[in-house]
Amino acid sequence: MVRLLAYAAVVLIVLFAAAQIVRPKPQGMPIDPARTIQASLGPASGAPGVLDRACGDCHSNRAAVWPWYVHIAPMSWVVANGVTEARKAVNYSDWAAYPPDQQQALLASSCRDAMQGKMPPSVYTALRPSARLTGQDIQEICAAAPKP
Repeated sequence: MVRLLAYAAVVLIVLFAAAQIVRPKPQGMPIDPARTIQASLGPASGAPGVLDRACGDCHSNRAAVWPWYVHIAPMSWVVANGVTEARKAVNYSDWAAYPPDQQQALLASSCRDAMQGKMPPSVYTALRPSARLTGQDIQEICAAAPKP
């Protein structure tokens, strides 16, 4: 029994070490400032700053600075997949790619998700407390959204 447990431990260690070889590519991509939500909403709106701080790690093209443990598989795989999916949902760095009606819908959705506490996810804010949204932050996001 002890021999079997030792064998299983060795296999797990080898698998864990091998998993470190397969690393996701860096997530950052070039950003054209003229295509961002900041350029679209202008300096009078506080929403772009809030969205950049609280949502930019996943919903923009900038390369996020992640804690050390995110660089270890399988956590690196989970985070890379999450960022890819988040950018598919909405990318504030490439805001100009969305037609105006879709921009309005995405802003409304961002407001709704922030008000309901769906975004940013609690798992993320537990790791990144600076991403937590205050009541004022939610007001800034919702002020940029279309009124029903």
